[in-house]
Amino acid sequence: MDQTFIKDLLCRGVIGITDRERAQPQDILVNVILFSDITRAGQTDALSDCANYRTVAKNILSHIEKTSRSTVEALATDLARICLDEPGVQKVRVRVEKPGAVRFAASVGVEIERSNKDFKG
Repeated sequence: MDQTFIKDLLCRGVIGITDRERAQPQDILVNVILFSDITRAGQTDALSDCANYRTVAKNILSHIEKTSRSTVEALATDLARICLDEPGVQKVRVRVEKPGAVRFAASVGVEIERSNKDFKG
């Protein structure tokens, strides 16, 4: 399966469980890989045959700015659903990081892989 990616999308949002973490928005780093078949897009050169990474990025930014989550696991799941709403996307890998959240670590976070079947039911 082909991959379209968004690398190091820097967002600002409220995430965490402590009062300090929830007091104001903090940096959240997002990486996404959209899995789809882009054979037709390569032949037609038409945006309508592509997974639109600009739309996905805008939806991710908007969601993070509007939402407050306690865990990166819940936020990553939210973002996976958003990505899978994009036409043609069959599977997604989402990595959510909180830079500087742990002393002496550049970043901490989670990476998940989901497909539409994970959200049925």
